[in-house]
Amino acid sequence: MAKDLKRSLTIEGHRTSLSLEPEFWEALQREAARRHVTAAALVAEIDHSRGARNLSSAVRVWLLREVAGK
Repeated sequence: MAKDLKRSLTIEGHRTSLSLEPEFWEALQREAARRHVTAAALVAEIDHSRGARNLSSAVRVWLLREVAGK
């Protein structure tokens, strides 16, 4: 079983870390490339709409909705 990968990102001027499984990192990178933005910019967009969910969970749910067609 693959371990979560923890990476640091700068989002709107502050550093944060995000822990995701490798498959979610790959999906995040693909979606960012498709939108012609950086992964950090896409995570910032997700961060704005995450509500009370922690950031890692919000990214996973967002990616799932994107893949499943909402």
